[in-house]
Parts: sequence; C-alpha cells; structure tokens
Amino acid sequence: MQKITPVDIQHKTFKKALQGYDRIEVDQFLDDLIETLEDDAQRQAALEAEIADLKERISHFKAMEESLHNTLVLAQRTADEVKASAHKEADLIKERARLAAERDIAQFNEATAEARRDHQRAAEAMEKAKSELRSLLTTHLALLERTEPVSAPSPAPALAQSADEAAAPVEEPRQPERITVY
Repeated sequence: MQKITPVDIQHKTFKKALQGYDRIEVDQFLDDLIETLEDDAQRQAALEAEIADLKERISHFKAMEESLHNTLVLAQRTADEVKASAHKEADLIKERARLAAERDIAQFNEATAEARRDHQRAAEAMEKAKSELRSLLTTHLALLERTEPVSAPSPAPALAQSADEAAAPVEEPRQPERITVY
C-alpha cells in the first residue's frame, strides 16, 4: 500500500455518480483530513528532529561517560601505583634506618669496648704505679732506718765561720713530705 500525503488528497478527484455523496461535504472532509495530516506530518518532523537531537546528546553523554570512566580508571591505576611506590619507598627508608641503627650500635659497642680496655689499662697502670711507689717507699724507709743519726756540730767551729757565711740566711731543716699509700 502506498503512503498517502496531504498533496495526494488535495489533487484527488473522484468520478461522478448518480447517487454520489454531497460534493461540498466531501471536499470539506478532505480539507479537514489534509489539515490533520499536515499537522501530524509537522509534529512527526518536529519529533524526529527532537529524537535526532536527543540521540546526539545521548551519544555526547555516552562519550563523556566513557571519558570519565577512562579517567577514573586511570586515576585509580595512578593512585595504586603511587601507593605501591610510597610503600616501597617507606620500606626502603625503614631498611636504611635499620642498617644505620645497626651500624651506630656496632660503633657504640666498639667504643664501649675500647673505653673498657682503656679503663682496664689505666687500672693496671695505677696498680703498677702503686706497687712501684710502695716498693720505693719501703726501700727508702729501710735506708732511713739503717743510717745512723748525725751528731750535732760543736759550737766552736760555728764561731770560725767567715763574715760571708754569717750573713747568709740559715736554712731550717726540711720536714719530710707526707705520702699516703693506698
């Protein structure tokens, strides 16, 4: 069946018959039908234009949606990579800090051991010095006890001193220093 347009209806002519329809009434009906079809055609054209516009907008929004989805996937991937990189860097920093701490501890332990060795050598040197000093003091004490006391000089030789010797200051006998032995 062929599609009838408003122009087809407008140019349509009918054969005349004896007992036909009222021509004015048929023409009026045909005019109303033409007007209705033209309105429907305009509405259909407007709706088709709107559908085309909506399809275009939908494709635009779908493209935006796909672009946003790709951007979101890329952002998620980048965030995961940054997170993994940060974890690796944190682990590396922890490992460096652990190694530095172990190195510092080893240095401190070595310094402590060296200080202990120095202390031990100093203690041994002190004991040796004490022992030598005791020995020296014991030897001097033994020498002092063995020597005879010196008698006091007679007054006569004191008078025979020259004037220079008389002018010289008299030294007082020195007291021995006290030494404490530990």
